[in-house]
Amino acid sequence: MLLLRLTLSRLLTTLITLVGVAVIVFVVIRVVPGNPIAMMLPPGASAADIDRLKALYGLDKSIAEQFLIWFGNVLHGDFGTSITTRQPVLSLVLDRLPATLELSIMALVIAVIIGVTLAILGTRLRGRKAEAGIDVANGIGLSVPDFLWGLALILLFGVIWPVFQISGRVSPRLELPFTSQFYLFESIVRLRFDLTADLLSHMFMPALALALPLAAIISQLLKQSLKETVNLDYSVLARTKGYSETRVILSEALPNSILPTLTLVGVQFTFLIGGTIIVERLFSYEGLGNMAIDAVINRDLPLIQGIVILFAILFTFVNLAVDMTYAFLNPKLRHA
Repeated sequence: MLLLRLTLSRLLTTLITLVGVAVIVFVVIRVVPGNPIAMMLPPGASAADIDRLKALYGLDKSIAEQFLIWFGNVLHGDFGTSITTRQPVLSLVLDRLPATLELSIMALVIAVIIGVTLAILGTRLRGRKAEAGIDVANGIGLSVPDFLWGLALILLFGVIWPVFQISGRVSPRLELPFTSQFYLFESIVRLRFDLTADLLSHMFMPALALALPLAAIISQLLKQSLKETVNLDYSVLARTKGYSETRVILSEALPNSILPTLTLVGVQFTFLIGGTIIVERLFSYEGLGNMAIDAVINRDLPLIQGIVILFAILFTFVNLAVDMTYAFLNPKLRHA
């Protein structure tokens, strides 16, 4: 019953948040200087041409009227038409979303692998110089933003030692037999491992750039939790049974320390998706973030609104899923 009330409460909060985001984004992008209609028309266009386009995109009405019309259409699944491409915003956004999701998920997997490994090593080597070295590495990971990691990776693995691809999502020379935009997933399902290898070669560096700051956060939090649990009674009892220190950490301490880290990973995943914007641009990766920058440059108001609303939906529902997962995994809440 408590879990049900928590779910309904979080759903209501999520809906209110989405409406608030829609209002703020709609108003803000219309008070920012710049005229998207003027960018669409050639020099010397007449006032009648400008008025016609304003009426076509509903920009001749007040902001309140524009918002009510737009929000009503959004509730029916119509996010408007892109000013620059003249295509439906929803189809444009959904075409690019899978690329961003695949990149974000790969970055999350890399971050978890690196973070958990460093945390276990730091706990196993606690009190030694190696632990201090891991703390220094975590500090560097936290202090350097993802786009600087991207520049460093391009220089190292794209120029000095060219091992990975530094631009695009897939090599143009390859024939793509895909029926969806989830290229990586579909290439594995179709057993086209040549395409899988090429996709991973393009994804690895942007994913690693996104993963390194998150890996440092995971490592720091999990290592602190592990250092507390390895001294508790059940860990001491395991040592008296003859368990090695590594086995104590993996079988006794880790399962009891992982819950706060799982919650953090879920919350940070939303920031990871948002962080793809600059990294995708840096690597010319054909995802939603790259398209968002183009939309801002071109003052494509409907497309900007659609992208921001989609990001907001992803953020709120991922956070909702994290909250529900934590409530389910936490015995105190589950048995309440």
